[in-house]
Amino acid sequence: MADGAAGGHPWFAAVYDRMMAGAERTVLRPARADLAGGARGRVLDLGAGTGANFPFFGPGATDLHATEPDPYMRKRAAERARETGRPIALHDAPAEALPFPDGHFDAVVATLVLCTVDDPARALAEIVRVLRPGGELRFYEHVRSPGPLASRAQDWLAPLWRRLAAGCHPNRDSVRLIRAAGLAMVRLVETRPLPPIVPFCLLQPHASGVAVRR
Repeated sequence: MADGAAGGHPWFAAVYDRMMAGAERTVLRPARADLAGGARGRVLDLGAGTGANFPFFGPGATDLHATEPDPYMRKRAAERARETGRPIALHDAPAEALPFPDGHFDAVVATLVLCTVDDPARALAEIVRVLRPGGELRFYEHVRSPGPLASRAQDWLAPLWRRLAAGCHPNRDSVRLIRAAGLAMVRLVETRPLPPIVPFCLLQPHASGVAVRR
């Protein structure tokens, strides 16, 4: 979860974990185990939301930081960080303005983040900036459909969906944007894990991957 209204989204934060419980069990838990669990060294969990990635970071993540600009999400993330029993530095910062020096991180983990940021190109430029050369962006996103009819339907849904889902864009081509930011894609898997009914069919494909700063 990333940017949105300056005051945050109290109702969305309150229902988010319950709303996502089914998807967490079937789809997101293995993705988080792979992406967060595979992060090493100094790691940034970007747009951490309620902290759903926190339990999956392994011992290889030796210095953990997380950002979350929504105060209601950040409060829940702080509670989850305490539950993990390990130190996680939680920062109030948008993805477009990260408060870290250049080359600071070995890995940035972003799960369902690029769909919500206000300026994805700027956010990705910040990710590139704070990664060391050879550092990894480990991501999971729902992305724009390659099909002309489905992508038009996503465009039609987008204004309503942004209001309902705290700024989420169902039609954002995040894989293209990652490549355009100059990151080298070293792994990319696309799936369609959701049921073929509206609106779920318009929130896919999903893209999971690893891209490296050159």
